[in-house]
Amino acid sequence: MDIKIIKSKRKTISLQLISSDELLVRAPMRASRRTINEVISKNQPWIEKQIARVKREEKESSNIRPLSELEMTELTERARDLFKRRVEYYAPFVGVTYGRISIRKQKTRWGSCSSKGNLNFNVALMRAPIEVLDYVVVHELCHRRHLNHSREFWSEVERVMPDYRRWEKWLKDHGKTLLAEMQL
Repeated sequence: MDIKIIKSKRKTISLQLISSDELLVRAPMRASRRTINEVISKNQPWIEKQIARVKREEKESSNIRPLSELEMTELTERARDLFKRRVEYYAPFVGVTYGRISIRKQKTRWGSCSSKGNLNFNVALMRAPIEVLDYVVVHELCHRRHLNHSREFWSEVERVMPDYRRWEKWLKDHGKTLLAEMQL
């Protein structure tokens, strides 16, 4: 396995699996190679679990037929209508207003909320269960109250959608497959 180490002004060591054969280690400037190796050894079961997950996702996504240009256009049009309705439904529960709603093909984000209240959603969510789409809508609307991921933000998400963790996990488990379907 290829191990890439990035040292910066941080206090802790973090591990991130980039691919099934590449591990990214972020460490404090003064962390020794020995300390870093100890952290890697201690987290070996987690690393192996992540490698298995990545390999499973790679296998699943290799069996997918990407959408045609026409299918993508139709899906984007349906997404505009559906996201508009879901945002209109949930905004009163969160108690916020919003600006423009945009649908995009994004590689790394499911949604975003600008400081002006404009909402962006990933068209790939159209291939997910409606509850996942609703979770992302609620998540972005809650950013109208809290432009961060503070404890207060997550409390607000949970107040509006008590089972959000289930759908957040679904997205984490199946998101790469959705993106592969969209050729992202």
